[in-house]
Amino acid sequence: MSERNQNIGVYICYCGGNISDHVDVEEVRNRVEKMPGVAVARTEMFMCSDPGQEMIIEDLKSGKIDRVVVASCAPSLHETTFRDAIKRAGSNPFIYEHANIREQVSWVHHGDTATDKASILIASATAKAKLLKPLEPIRVEARKHTTIIGGGVAGIKTALDIAQKGIEVTLIEKAPILGGQLNKLGRLAPFGEKASDILQELLEQILNHKGITIHTDCKIEDVTGYVGNFSLDIVTKPDNNNINKKITIDTGAIVMATGSVSYTPFDGEYGFGRHKEVITLKDLIHILKENKSSGTALEVNGKRIKNMVMIHCVGSRQIPGIHHPKENGQLNEYCSRTCCAAMLNASNQIRANFPETGIYEMYRDIRTYGRGQEELYNQASKNKVVFMRYDADAQPEITLGSSSDYPLLVKIKDSLTFNEQMEVPADLVVLATGIEPDDVSDLASMMKLPIGTDKFLLEVHPKLRPVEFPITGVFLAGTCQAPMDVGEACNAAGAAAVKASALLSKNYIELDPFVAQVDTDRCQGHGACVEACLKEGALELIEVNIEGKIHKKAQITAAMCLGCGACAAVCPEKAIDINGWALKQYEDMVDAIVSDGFAA
Repeated sequence: MSERNQNIGVYICYCGGNISDHVDVEEVRNRVEKMPGVAVARTEMFMCSDPGQEMIIEDLKSGKIDRVVVASCAPSLHETTFRDAIKRAGSNPFIYEHANIREQVSWVHHGDTATDKASILIASATAKAKLLKPLEPIRVEARKHTTIIGGGVAGIKTALDIAQKGIEVTLIEKAPILGGQLNKLGRLAPFGEKASDILQELLEQILNHKGITIHTDCKIEDVTGYVGNFSLDIVTKPDNNNINKKITIDTGAIVMATGSVSYTPFDGEYGFGRHKEVITLKDLIHILKENKSSGTALEVNGKRIKNMVMIHCVGSRQIPGIHHPKENGQLNEYCSRTCCAAMLNASNQIRANFPETGIYEMYRDIRTYGRGQEELYNQASKNKVVFMRYDADAQPEITLGSSSDYPLLVKIKDSLTFNEQMEVPADLVVLATGIEPDDVSDLASMMKLPIGTDKFLLEVHPKLRPVEFPITGVFLAGTCQAPMDVGEACNAAGAAAVKASALLSKNYIELDPFVAQVDTDRCQGHGACVEACLKEGALELIEVNIEGKIHKKAQITAAMCLGCGACAAVCPEKAIDINGWALKQYEDMVDAIVSDGFAA
């Protein structure tokens, strides 16, 4: 169909006032009606609603339009909505273009400026829509199999949820046993469940599930392939003959559940490593799990603990210039979220069972996230735990005590008493160490996975796509993503399982067709495109016999292509373009933006 004969329908959303409070929507519609190629321009309070979708469907069915432009909120929210509506009208879903006039206009501008910018963005989208061609999704055969990397609580829960959908699962764990951090926890905040009971139940389920294969004490050597057809090479622990076994796992999807570790204080941090009486919260939890004290005071290594000081935010909420960075320069500026609740939970256990052990909690802020966790603080107050608050730039100091009864002296400027200098004698100091992601930099580099500045694995979007990577078919779950408690890690695992299961629900996967396309007649096989390609294996040079002569031509594996356009940008013959985002479309969009004809 020629550009002249195309009839574009433009549909502008009020977004319940989100847009119309700052953009004169009806004025924009009036301007749009005059744009070349526009056959219909309509407005609706909520274009994503059923009436809004029906408006588009009717115009398509009636033949009034053959291209669709929707001007509303971010396409990430409703792109699928409008494509599905177009499909219901019997049209190709890729004849649709989107203009974001909420986030890019009404949320950042107001008045005439907002109205003008909305008009210009719609003009640009309309210019592109004129050159839209019907496309077909890329269909990729997929293995109904998922590989979970990491055997902690998130990995186990993900594996079980996916296996329940009838999809085969392989779980890979680098440690000799499953369970991760759950092996090291005692009673969980805020409701006091035993971590060992939860882990035992999970282990019974996963070890007895016929659809789950488990490999422990192993290392991943290589990951190749693409969605539906990944391949992982792993090396298992030596067998009885001291020979490492190499295994290749073919899988359709991958879930990263590599977990986290506890922050290890540096030598001398709050006296850690220099005073045997300074321990971490992880150490205290282990002591409480194994403790057999029968008296009214907690005993540690045979010594009655009369005064215990617990210091919060060790290895979390670190501030440049105040806190000591790690050797690699890393500072953990984030809140680890679980430490406060875990510390309060431990305090309550000790005060309930050993009332003669006094507890002083020194904190910057008490942050008790989630249902039931605030009650831990209230209970600690009732249990006569003494709370003292310090500022980040005036941390508690640990020195030797003056008596054998109290080997340590903790000095603090208590902001609750107007920075009064106070001294607390202690025979045990507990550091609430935060959460750090397990180091998976080699694996992330191998798989081209993004890592945030905090060293946690980075999802596409924390709200819209919270358990997805930019690499299609690879998901993440649990504390490899961010600090979480056990419940949150299980919820994230469930979300990742739903995504992976939905992806592999059929024997094939359909992908958007917005990938590179090579004009083989123009291609001279220089190879600049291969060097520029951001996805290894997506683009390669192949030899082609043309009239008895061998020529090199670029060939694209569509399922692996990111559609980034890096190849198109460097091709000297302009032999590569991107489906749905051709160079001519970009040029026409720019022309529309710089034109003076679409704003008042």
